[in-house]
Amino acid sequence: MLDHFPFYLGLIVTILLLIMLANKLKVAYPVLLVLAGLLISFIPGIPVIHIDPELIFVIFLPPLLYEASWAISWKELWRWRRIISSFAFIVVFLSAMSVAFVANHFIPGFSLALGFLLGGIVSPPDAVSAGAILKFVKVPKRMASILEGESLLNDASSLIIFRFALIAVASGQFIWHEAALSFGWMLIGGIGIGLLIGWIFMKAHKFLPTDANIDIVLSIVTPYLIYIAAEEVHSSGVLAVVSGGLFLSNKRHFFLSSTSRLRGVNVWESLCFVLNGLVFMLIGLDLPEITAGLEGVSVSSAIGYGILITGVLIIGRILSTYGAVIVTLIARNFITVADSRNPGYKIPFVLGWTGMRGVVSLAAALSIPVQLSDGSAFPQRNLILFITFVVILLTLLLQGLTLPYLIKKIKIPNLDESLPEEEVYLSIRKQLATYALQHLKNNYSEELGSQPVLQLIARKWEDNSRIAEDVLISAECKLIYLNILDHQRQWLLNKNKVEEQLDEEVIRQHLLLLDLEEEKLKFT
Repeated sequence: MLDHFPFYLGLIVTILLLIMLANKLKVAYPVLLVLAGLLISFIPGIPVIHIDPELIFVIFLPPLLYEASWAISWKELWRWRRIISSFAFIVVFLSAMSVAFVANHFIPGFSLALGFLLGGIVSPPDAVSAGAILKFVKVPKRMASILEGESLLNDASSLIIFRFALIAVASGQFIWHEAALSFGWMLIGGIGIGLLIGWIFMKAHKFLPTDANIDIVLSIVTPYLIYIAAEEVHSSGVLAVVSGGLFLSNKRHFFLSSTSRLRGVNVWESLCFVLNGLVFMLIGLDLPEITAGLEGVSVSSAIGYGILITGVLIIGRILSTYGAVIVTLIARNFITVADSRNPGYKIPFVLGWTGMRGVVSLAAALSIPVQLSDGSAFPQRNLILFITFVVILLTLLLQGLTLPYLIKKIKIPNLDESLPEEEVYLSIRKQLATYALQHLKNNYSEELGSQPVLQLIARKWEDNSRIAEDVLISAECKLIYLNILDHQRQWLLNKNKVEEQLDEEVIRQHLLLLDLEEEKLKFT
């Protein structure tokens, strides 16, 4: 490991450079990272990378799911729960079933159980790729919410299919009532364990004498403990992490201090940034090992099978998306749905095109055992690995590179809020200032008359409450304000340098306030 340390260090630097290049080119960085991994893997003398599936499942997956759970809006998740559930469970199952029948019919030696195994592996779209693309294009809020919600749950549903198919291949039989009981336990047990451990950690944060550093470390430990505990009792670790993360995210303002929340966001963003970059680079680097394992089938034939399965997945997801819309339009006649308006043909097509595959698919494929319990080789393992890699690569290149262009070209109609976001922000700001000022006058009138600091705060709130609705800070004013903030920083740094007896911690506190002021400017 130490012999290859310079290589791994260089790998991280390469990842950072590629992500900066991707941002410059406005391309989803997973695409560049996978391609770069492929190119690097062909360089002579490069260490052969062996990806341990446990490394991805245990080290990478829990924190990535947990961070996504904290980032998503519970209100939006609940609002679009029906369409999200249909994408995360029904569409994933239909995709897996389509792959199973096509593989069974067209790929020699593939039983139906092996087809479902492959379908469970390649059925879940990757959330990171879609999220990276959506940074560069403007899409309706509902679409982003549906994609975020789907990404939280589809990994769990696909891994459940994968686990049952693995048992069927290994044992040669599939007992429906046992599968039903196991499925129920994976769902209920996973959600229950996640909520229980989340509740325990919430109490630990609230009642133990923690500080910001301890809170952040506890938050990093939480997803790992939830995932491992759930997997140990054979329930869904993915659902456990998602349910625990959603629970703690919804309660964050009741047990975490503002300092812990502010610092925690920065730590988690940096952690997941590195983890995502490493995962997609490792996918490309693993190609030589995957290709070397092909036996009994030519590379060209294996590539053809991969293209076939990719086509099934893309077409199946698009058809399923339109099917979900049709079902929703019919269901609105019998039940209350989140939005009964017809979304047209554009939004479903774009949703159907956001089907890039990634880390979970590769990890699941790698976790297939090399041998069965009787010592014989696991059937078609190497071919499944190769097909999975082809699916990941093709969906990232084909859909990942064309999705931004597609979104811009077809001009998706915005069916969400009628008011611009800036106007909504100013309205809430005025209402909040009015409420705070009234509360201060009603409950602290005597203190307000005698305390200059409270009078200063009151005047600030009065100014905020009098802001005209059409007053928005212009780009020119932002540049001027940013320039002033930069000069203030330079003044503080110079003062700290000149006055040797001045406590630098005081300077750092003022620098932090300037950083917060600059952050606030992004939302005005």
